[in-house]
Amino acid sequence: MENNPQSSMVKQVELRPTVEIHLPDGRIFEGPRGEPVETFLKILPEWRETPIVGAIINNDLRELTFPIEMESKVTPLSMDDVDGARIYRRSITFLLEAAFDDIFPDIKLSVDHSVASGGFFCEVVEHAPLDREDLMRLEERMRELVNADICFERQEVPLKEAIEWFRARDCMDKVHLLKFRQKDYLVLYRLGKHRDYHHGYMVPSTGYLKWFALTPLGEGFVLRYPRRKDSLELVPILDSPTLLKTFRQYGNWLARLGIDSAGALNEAIIGDRISELVLMSEALHEQKIAEIASQIAYGKGQVHVVLIAGPSSSGKTTFSKRLAVQLLANGIEPYAVELDNYFVDREKTPKDENGEFDFEAIGAVDTERLNQDLLCLIAGEEVQMPRYNFKLGKSEDGEVVRLKKDQLMILEGIHGLNPKLVPQLPQEYMYRIYASCLTQLNLDRHNRISTTDTRLIRRIVRDARERGYSAQQTIKRWESVRRGEKLHIFPFQENANEMFNSALVYELAALKPFAEPLLRQVPYGTREYIESKRLLAMLEWFLPVPVDLIPDNSIEREFVGGSILKNFKLWKSGKEENGA
Repeated sequence: MENNPQSSMVKQVELRPTVEIHLPDGRIFEGPRGEPVETFLKILPEWRETPIVGAIINNDLRELTFPIEMESKVTPLSMDDVDGARIYRRSITFLLEAAFDDIFPDIKLSVDHSVASGGFFCEVVEHAPLDREDLMRLEERMRELVNADICFERQEVPLKEAIEWFRARDCMDKVHLLKFRQKDYLVLYRLGKHRDYHHGYMVPSTGYLKWFALTPLGEGFVLRYPRRKDSLELVPILDSPTLLKTFRQYGNWLARLGIDSAGALNEAIIGDRISELVLMSEALHEQKIAEIASQIAYGKGQVHVVLIAGPSSSGKTTFSKRLAVQLLANGIEPYAVELDNYFVDREKTPKDENGEFDFEAIGAVDTERLNQDLLCLIAGEEVQMPRYNFKLGKSEDGEVVRLKKDQLMILEGIHGLNPKLVPQLPQEYMYRIYASCLTQLNLDRHNRISTTDTRLIRRIVRDARERGYSAQQTIKRWESVRRGEKLHIFPFQENANEMFNSALVYELAALKPFAEPLLRQVPYGTREYIESKRLLAMLEWFLPVPVDLIPDNSIEREFVGGSILKNFKLWKSGKEENGA
């Protein structure tokens, strides 16, 4: 056998005491083997700018305490990054818990839902709300813990030990949750005498958690944290009475259903209560839709246009059709005006900062023509409607329409709550609805499930079924979708006359059998894999619900398929019914 000239370059060596990390920009740093990645990253100039709170190491998300035992590719994660933001918010929730336990050991705290300005709405359970003095004491204790820079100790304990720990402290929501855990261990975090389970990674110590505040809101308070684009600033809380009312209503729904956590849902599934739970959840939806339809009917003759807006995968299409059915039951025939037909010609479409067409900007809509057509239809005039040719990027002539007396229009689109969409219409002519998956059943009192996650899972399932997209493709586009929502939808949600919460208490259990196979196909080594792994870990907590239990007119059917409303069309105008 011929000698390989390269073989002389390969030799066995002793393990070096140092190891290298390689950053995405080409920088290479050497340090002691076995040191946590935090030690390596602390020397970076950016460490003193936007705080680094985690890292991706060799394609896996890791805490800053993760030891570097081999040469590694490392991507630092700051509070500006989506995964970094999650780490910070999870850690500050744990800080709140520990401080709360120190000051109010006999009161239970619940972390309920997020607020748009950056924060979590919290309230105490079975106790009078905290007053301003209580909140000042609580925030002061949190800052004492931050100044002490106490380490978060990560402990892997046998599952049985964890269950007994929580049972002894009357944390039965966690006991019920852990009853269905498949693994025989659980990771707990300790801060002083306080221990808890948190679904995800933490910062190394309390000293990282300098940016927060506690602010009273309604019957609870908000744990405020920086939003991603304002990573070192706290944005003032917006006045959101309609949104807060909707959150409160969903809490009442959960109480009526007797389901306060994922563990309680699992108990209902194995206890043969799930059929009852599904039917009750759907009945609450139908009750709310009927209530909205009645409000519109009450303004019959005055309300001419129903505007519906909401973020992606909120079930707006199914909601609009179910609302139309309820309006018909009230003697009102709705006519659908499709906002997509009012796009301006392609060359007139505004462009974003990258020079790409921005189809989500309100400037992409011919609002002048839309206003004129709506006013003419309200006046009973015949209108030549547009039809948009998406292949050519041109507006063409569509159907000719004249509405019947008292016939109203339904217009669904992302700009439905933006005052710039129909500024020429009198306010009393319009009824605005914000439809979104606003709140979600949480894992337990301290572990939230983001409604954004629920919408993403809904979209992954629907995209695969209707568009043939992989989960990786949907996840990759999600950040762009979210940016558009923050610009064009969320700022206007309080303009709504009414909000419809499309969340269903059982839905993650129903989506699980559809979503898991799709998420497992995301390739390792991609950023989307990290997200898919996180979503899979969340779905592990839920027992599956058979799809045949879901009614065929459910919001959920818009995503899993089989909706009886898929081919349902809103009633035609009087002109069309007469054979025009």
